[in-house]
Amino acid sequence: MKERKKPDKENVRADSREKTIIRTSITGIIANVFLAAFKAVIGLLSHSIAIVLDAVNNISDAGSSLITIIGTKLAGKEPDKKHPFGYGRIEYLSAMIISVIVLYAGITSLVESVKQIIRPETLDYHAVSLIIVAVAVLVKIVLGRYVRRVGEKVNSDSLINSGKDATLDSVISASTLVAAAVFLIFGISLEAWLGAVIALVIIKSGIEMLRDTISQILGERNDPDLAGSIKETVTGFPGVQGAYDLVLNNYGPDTWNGSIHIEVPDTYSADQLDQLLRSIQVAVYRKHQVILTAIGVYSVNTTDPEVIEMREKVREIVFAQPHVKQMHGFYLTKEPKTLRFDLVISFDAKDRRAAFADAVGAVKEAFPEYELQTAMDTDFAEE
Repeated sequence: MKERKKPDKENVRADSREKTIIRTSITGIIANVFLAAFKAVIGLLSHSIAIVLDAVNNISDAGSSLITIIGTKLAGKEPDKKHPFGYGRIEYLSAMIISVIVLYAGITSLVESVKQIIRPETLDYHAVSLIIVAVAVLVKIVLGRYVRRVGEKVNSDSLINSGKDATLDSVISASTLVAAAVFLIFGISLEAWLGAVIALVIIKSGIEMLRDTISQILGERNDPDLAGSIKETVTGFPGVQGAYDLVLNNYGPDTWNGSIHIEVPDTYSADQLDQLLRSIQVAVYRKHQVILTAIGVYSVNTTDPEVIEMREKVREIVFAQPHVKQMHGFYLTKEPKTLRFDLVISFDAKDRRAAFADAVGAVKEAFPEYELQTAMDTDFAEE
């Protein structure tokens, strides 16, 4: 399928998404800069390492929001000769950078907390400072929920990560209040130890974010819901008896290219196939915003009752074997005697190739007079 420009409504949708991400990120930057300034002053005046580290964490959050803005702007660049599929994956790289920043903030916080445990300082809390920290907790709760909700709405991993981090910050800030209350009531300083715990929580969060982002860059399985809806659209066309081998390639949030195979009667002419394939490509793009760059065709025997009966026998044989999830592309010719089909073998099989060979061997044993032309396929949406 030739590359084409997005319809006007798609351009509007993409532009709206970019503006939403940037607006939300700017809100995060402003809030975090103010919170960091207040917490830094309070932490230094009260000699509280936990509050100072909390301020540093707010600065890293502001930096994360700035990276989100830059990443979103770069990801919105139009495709060119060097990158014909666009720059959408830059958003994943920006999410990775945010994860690294969070991880770095956690490690440096742990180092400072350990220093404070070894050489503790005398604390000096004030009512005003604690009130400000309490307000900061509420601000971070609201900010975290808002940023994460917007991120999920526009499918932005960078915003989702920032929202999760903001929610974590609210817990951290609340814990500093608890430590302050313990010190004021019982005279016991938990600041440095709390700082260490906070640092470990931040490190854990950074590792999880980094792991999820790397997984997306490596390439995850097809979204089962999206894959199912695309197959439903394709098989809704008259004459399409099955849709298989759907492969979806992600080039950034909401940017998908893919390929699929369909089964059609062996009586279809080239003209009928051409019209059908074009109609399928247009329908899938309009309904799912996925460009099908290729549609393969399996012809299905429809006129010979004997062949249809043999197909059912072969189906019974292969599905009697463990780990066979699907058979498709079945076609039989009597002269010369050839029998072709593809089998989908589950990832649950200890040895997928061995499972495939066993299934094919069983068919060969039942029909020794036929030459088998088989292939092992994969269900890329397998759960």
